[in-house]
Amino acid sequence: METPFEVTWDYLCPFARNAHEHLVEALEAGASWDVQFRYFSLAQSHLDDGTTVWDDPAAFPGVLAGLAGIVVREKLPESFLEAHTALFAARHDKGLDLRSPDVVADALGGIGLDGQAIVEEALSGWPVAQARQEHESAVKQWEVFGVPTFIAKDRAVFVRLMHRPRGDGELARATIDKVLDLFEDFPELNEYKFTQIPR
Repeated sequence: METPFEVTWDYLCPFARNAHEHLVEALEAGASWDVQFRYFSLAQSHLDDGTTVWDDPAAFPGVLAGLAGIVVREKLPESFLEAHTALFAARHDKGLDLRSPDVVADALGGIGLDGQAIVEEALSGWPVAQARQEHESAVKQWEVFGVPTFIAKDRAVFVRLMHRPRGDGELARATIDKVLDLFEDFPELNEYKFTQIPR
């Protein structure tokens, strides 16, 4: 698909991890998509009592890491893909609690970034405002409810990929291309889900 597109993320979700690993592997292997990464808070989407994660982001699962991801995306874009992968790995490969500033800082430090400085900036104000805007506009414009959601023009589609690319850039590119082809060429397909998953 030549059209620019966005994909939502929250480091808590294993399906987001799968899709974003495909995106990262493919981009690093030379895929030429014009893709933007949009933060979406699963913690916020599950609140219905009038409270928000934006008032105390460090208290809610995934939000601090998401804010750190925004800081890297905006201030250190050349490091974003590696940082993105490292934060997903901290949660899903190592089982760590992303509410911990030390966990987030260590994940980023492990790829050579100043994790402590990034965590401090993540809580400085502007990343919270940016995260809130990205989340709320996704809900308002496209009725986004989860991650990963692929967004292009006036349409959005929630996708669950069951496998990881595991270093295979061509598999990653082919996988995302299939998603994009369905998005572009077969919008009539609203849901396609196997009733059983082979183990």
